[in-house]
Amino acid sequence: MTSRCICILAGLLIFSCFCLADSGSGDELTLAEYHAELDQLLLAAQQLDSSGRSIPAILKDLPPSWRVRTEHQDFQISTEGLRQEVRKFTQEGDFSAANAIRSRIQSLRNDLDGFETSPQDASSNRERLTAILARREFRDVRGPTFLDRLAQRVLAVILSLLGILFRSSAIPTISKFLVYGLIGLAVLTLGFLVYRYIKPNSKQENVVPTNLPVSARSWALWLADARAAAAANDWREAIHLAYWCGISFLEHQGTWRPDRARTPREYLRLMTTSSEHREALSTLTQILELTWYAKRNADAGTFSQTMQALERLGCHPS
Repeated sequence: MTSRCICILAGLLIFSCFCLADSGSGDELTLAEYHAELDQLLLAAQQLDSSGRSIPAILKDLPPSWRVRTEHQDFQISTEGLRQEVRKFTQEGDFSAANAIRSRIQSLRNDLDGFETSPQDASSNRERLTAILARREFRDVRGPTFLDRLAQRVLAVILSLLGILFRSSAIPTISKFLVYGLIGLAVLTLGFLVYRYIKPNSKQENVVPTNLPVSARSWALWLADARAAAAANDWREAIHLAYWCGISFLEHQGTWRPDRARTPREYLRLMTTSSEHREALSTLTQILELTWYAKRNADAGTFSQTMQALERLGCHPS
């Protein structure tokens, strides 16, 4: 009798294992199958109302979860929340419960759509950031050098020694010379560090333009400097000066209120699309950005294009 019970239990256990294996493999869905499953559920949820009609079988027979297989990873999505909403609708049968079911299915659809959407290409943003960081106002921005770190360590050691000496209750008279020497060395070190800090900052201040408007200098003088730079084969500087020649000319014409803080793109945005000068200013801006900010190679041909744009703008030197 005992052996017969053991055989029956073993057979039931083997049968249940096969059933579990079959059910596990059948619940695995691809992204397309999961998408179709959500579409069918959403269609069935649209039929729910308070008229007392029976709930569609696809909503009543929801599995505990869905296993979704993708190329890179498998996901298991629980249906517990959706099943709770279905049970609530079975008990209450009102419009709010039906709307909750539809909202939850739609949320699953939105999550799937977001997963299938390919990420945006950020290469253009990276190129724009690289161009901004390549501008000359960021050229001297750097972290502390080896000499800076060494000076900081020496200063820390000196200050530590001074603290030990001044905490002593009795300093011999002979050691006063040593103390004064250390104080003088600390002062000199501090002066050196201040000098190192001020020197690059003063260089950066010279790079930044003054607050005077561009039109404070005649456009003819800008043009003369541009031609002088071109004669020296300094094409990038020549194009840079020619651009400000055009800005000075437009400010003299009263095209906008002078403001030296504007960027080239801001000057271009001030120009209306109907203006006859917009195309010429757009050409000047594009050439400046490529040669001055992006540091593209410039030559006589590039400078010639710049001068042609200046002539279309109205800069006709005598």
